[in-house]
Amino acid sequence: MPHFIVEYTDNLKQEGDIKAFLQKVNEYMMSRGDVFPTGGIRSRAIELHDYVIADGQEDDAFVHATLKLGKGRSEEVKKLVCEELFSLMKEHFAGLFDKRYLALSMELMEFAHGTYKHNNIHKRFK
Repeated sequence: MPHFIVEYTDNLKQEGDIKAFLQKVNEYMMSRGDVFPTGGIRSRAIELHDYVIADGQEDDAFVHATLKLGKGRSEEVKKLVCEELFSLMKEHFAGLFDKRYLALSMELMEFAHGTYKHNNIHKRFK
């Protein structure tokens, strides 16, 4: 953990540069080694083809991100990380936000119970 999952409408495919956004997210999370172990960081995007936004009459778009975390981080740390990631998201999509209808959102999902993991990537970062 953490996992950062981005859902985005396919009308952002050309200009959204989603891969670059994911890279920025990973770079941020790696810079917070005090919060996130590098070997556990995952980011991914899901392009949506079937969606209706508002009344469905315009070429509206959205990007929704979910940050999934295991338990153990303080409320202050979770709040700060979410604020910083959402600021990064707004900055990345600012140009598109200025020229089209676009909704940006992000949520935090913290697992209440243990997670099942099997990961040898951590070895590379020890």
